[in-house]
Amino acid sequence: MRIAVNTRLLLKGKLEGMGWFSYETLKRMTRNHPEHEFIFIFDRPYSEEFIFSDNVIPVVIGPPARHPVLFYLWFEYQIPRVLKKYKADVFLSPDGYISLKTKVRQLAVIHDISFAHRPQDIPGMKRWYYNYFFPKFARKAARIATVSNYSKADIAKTYLINPEKIDVVYDGCNEEFRPFPPEEQRLVRQKYTDGVPYFLFVGALHPRKNIAGLLKAFDAFKTNSDSHAKLLIVGGEMHKTGEISETWQKMQFKNDVVFTGRISQEEIYGIFGSALALAFVPFFEGFGIPILEAMSAGIPVICSNTTSMPEVGGDAVLYVEPENVKHITVAMKKIASDSVLRNELIEKGFRQKKNFSWDKTASLLWKSIKQTGN
Repeated sequence: MRIAVNTRLLLKGKLEGMGWFSYETLKRMTRNHPEHEFIFIFDRPYSEEFIFSDNVIPVVIGPPARHPVLFYLWFEYQIPRVLKKYKADVFLSPDGYISLKTKVRQLAVIHDISFAHRPQDIPGMKRWYYNYFFPKFARKAARIATVSNYSKADIAKTYLINPEKIDVVYDGCNEEFRPFPPEEQRLVRQKYTDGVPYFLFVGALHPRKNIAGLLKAFDAFKTNSDSHAKLLIVGGEMHKTGEISETWQKMQFKNDVVFTGRISQEEIYGIFGSALALAFVPFFEGFGIPILEAMSAGIPVICSNTTSMPEVGGDAVLYVEPENVKHITVAMKKIASDSVLRNELIEKGFRQKKNFSWDKTASLLWKSIKQTGN
């Protein structure tokens, strides 16, 4: 079988959610199935680290697809040409975008459709593109893969898709996440928070991540406790404007909030392993990989009780209502003051995270590819 793959999110030093999904699954599938051929389609010069094995043929076609007009040109004109030239049997798209102008059977990995429920979070042109094209992608695809049962049900209901066409392919977690010994924790805390414990948020500073609500809850936590803890927010600062900036400016304890911006993956491991807890309270998630990363790193988790997150967290996290700032504040107080609860959540987290791995993800995605090709 010849499998063409949209690999435009494999960017050296810039892997994020769907980029990591692409990296971890493709690395395993190409090596585990040397009898098949993979055509990796990049929209810009690629790094050799992404050519995982001898059965990968890299192809670069422009233009770099990072804008709705360029999305359209790349997927509707360039992709069909490559699929035809290489006689692809299947086109796999790990970010959900597919081509409406090819007869090749396609597998779209649609991680979530948050844009259908929270269109206000997305700039106008992209909002229009997502909500116009993704229903068409979902209907055109021979099969759909998604990362949680929540997302499967959501896609089926919202786009009127037969659930039997949708496969659940859970995300995994990098094995480098692990508990850090006290001495290493001290070094990490000294670097980022002047040596004091910290609550951690990791992710894009996007409106649906509820950073403003987290900031308000942390300010109330500091106001009503004698804790020296800080709040460390790790993520690209593209959206550190509007409500986030305004909320931070109004905080009484804004000096106890540290925005790191984007940092290297190597540093991320230490930051997780040295945190007091993960405070992850988005309004909407298709999966929520930071929850698994925190469990693997041996830290307790505070997270939202909405969308897919209870599916990922099981009984191993402290749930909150993301719209309820007081609820988040109370959870922070519990974590900061109750060592028994912290240890209980950590132990449960170690058990819960065993349900997920990138090996399982790659295996499930491969099953979807085989079904798509039949």
